[in-house]
Amino acid sequence: MDLRVHHVCIQTEKYEESLDFYTRILGFKIIKETENFHKREYNTWLSLGDFMIEIQTKKEGDILKPWSSKAEGIVHICFMANDVKTEYNRIKALGYNNFKIKNGEEIYKVEDGYLFKIKAPEGTEVEIRDTLI
Repeated sequence: MDLRVHHVCIQTEKYEESLDFYTRILGFKIIKETENFHKREYNTWLSLGDFMIEIQTKKEGDILKPWSSKAEGIVHICFMANDVKTEYNRIKALGYNNFKIKNGEEIYKVEDGYLFKIKAPEGTEVEIRDTLI
């Protein structure tokens, strides 16, 4: 088989906030932004290296349900960092503070490394870690 990940699609009612989060906070680059895309206000492609995210606004007339870690399907997306604490401090310095707290901590140890989780404006949980597994 010759399969690889192409993209993850994220639907949002907070387009501007989500676009800012993925570009300014996480460092994605805008590849293509399309207005009025199949009854959606926007459909935008972003890339971070070989990984892409498609951000879509809801379809006209739709009402989106809020994100929940109790839903079936993908629960979070994860990115590797060389140093979790450095990445955490970089994001904090940019003024982003929507971190998930576990046992009173924003950065916590898991197996042989560290991780933290932040919540994107549309609700997607984003994990940043420094170990492969």
